[in-house]
Amino acid sequence: MENFADRLTTRTRELGHPLCVGFDPYLDKIPSQFRGATDPETVRNFFSAFFAVASEKIAIVKPQISLFERMGIAGLEVLNELIEMAKSRGLLTLLDAKRGDIGETARGYADAYLSPDGFLDVDAVTVNPYMGLDAVEPFVELAEANGKGVVVLVRNSNPGSDAFQKLDVGGKCLFEAVAESLQEFEGRLMGSAGWSSLGVTVSARSPEDSMRVRRYLPHSLFLVLGYGAQGGDAASAVAGLRPGVRGFEGGMVNSSRGVLYPSGAGFNSWENSIENALTKAIQDLEKAQP
Repeated sequence: MENFADRLTTRTRELGHPLCVGFDPYLDKIPSQFRGATDPETVRNFFSAFFAVASEKIAIVKPQISLFERMGIAGLEVLNELIEMAKSRGLLTLLDAKRGDIGETARGYADAYLSPDGFLDVDAVTVNPYMGLDAVEPFVELAEANGKGVVVLVRNSNPGSDAFQKLDVGGKCLFEAVAESLQEFEGRLMGSAGWSSLGVTVSARSPEDSMRVRRYLPHSLFLVLGYGAQGGDAASAVAGLRPGVRGFEGGMVNSSRGVLYPSGAGFNSWENSIENALTKAIQDLEKAQP
């Protein structure tokens, strides 16, 4: 079975860039032409139109589950529809759920997202490791069995993350200790293209920390957060990635608001605005020098 890392790497090499688009449905930012009778219908209309414009330009999308959950059951039904749409268009899906628990509870979360008959059949899911490695193990087991991916929170882009992730623990930062602890999982999820289906978060706002994480995890996929609207530039975003067969590989550089809601995207210009935003982000990443 081809694993998540191999599928992502193949598509990234075809496209020549590592851009990932975060699916964050902010209702107040969705243009008026997509308004439906209900909020979930509005979200469905908007992202369906986005697929039509963008699906051939990117490898992967990252839905943020909380923004669908707050619309209730109907919101989760729309999320499931969008995941199926993504698959039908050849896109990979990374569910940003940040689950973190132990025992049967962790297994329940893992079953919901990484089992063939799970509630949401995504390609990968984000996981919070701060209850220990037994919070990650059930996800790794199912990823290993089903060709899926697990992206572990290691270094994040929000300023408040420094308070914990940069704490000194025995001469290294806590985020480094977490990265080091994941080395066994990296090996278990190795693919044939040179990358592991173990992923970790890093920050485009802290490129030096990305390089420190890379020393511990040379084959893990990086989910780069903080690029674009959060202030991280392209050079910082690709700092922990590697020049590959065609462009940077070894991860995904996420952009959500900067691509989904570009300024000036009015009723008559929305499609052009989205295409321009995608083109700008892709060109920035293609030209970036870490």
